Formats: sequence, structure tokens, C-alpha cells
Amino acid sequence: MTKASQAIFTDTVIATAVLTNNRLVNQAGAFPAAGALAYGVTRSDAAIGDPTPVDVMGTAIVEAGAAFGKDVALMVGTTGKAIAHDNVGSKHAIGRSLEASTGDGALVEILLVPSSGLAVNAA
Repeated sequence: MTKASQAIFTDTVIATAVLTNNRLVNQAGAFPAAGALAYGVTRSDAAIGDPTPVDVMGTAIVEAGAAFGKDVALMVGTTGKAIAHDNVGSKHAIGRSLEASTGDGALVEILLVPSSGLAVNAA
């Protein structure tokens, strides 16, 4: 079954690394470090130098890096995959799960939360 999302704002970034569809990226066009700020979710694969659409606001389909439940705060894990937020104050929430993930590689719909760096969880 094809999953659907409702993007409110989709922007374009120029890939500075090889990017994979349905992964979190930063504005520089690369996968963020674990727990770092994310700009949005890629809508396609991209080679270095390619423009790629990125869902920034609304809901998006993202690849999970681990199992997590529905309605869970999420953060960037490794290689742009979404994982459950570990509540460490210096790590940024990037969204909330709208459905549960069955594990690494699962595609799930999330509600994107702009992570401007203006707020982080209390330590």
C-alpha cells in the first residue's frame, strides 16, 4: 500500500552528499548528525549537486531507524532516519509519529515540527 502525506511547504535543497528518499536532511543538503537540527524530509533520491525536493512543513513519510510507537516525539538518528527522541536536552525534536514503526527501514507518516534551534527539551 502506498503511504500518503500532506506537505504544506516543500522547498528545494542542493545535495552536498548522496541522499536517499524519505530521510531527514539539513539545509546544507546532507544528513544531519544524530539529534541535530533537520530542515525536512527528502521526497526523492539525489546525487551530489542535484536539486531535491524537501518537505519542510506538514506531514511527511520518513524512514525509521528503529521501532517506536504512535504519538512519539522523534529526532534524527543515523543517516537521516527518524528515531524516538531520547529526552536529552541538547537534542532537537523534528516531529511526532502519526503511526507506529515496526523497526529499522519502516516507512511511517510523521507530523513535522520546525526545528529552528530556538527551543530544545529541558535537560
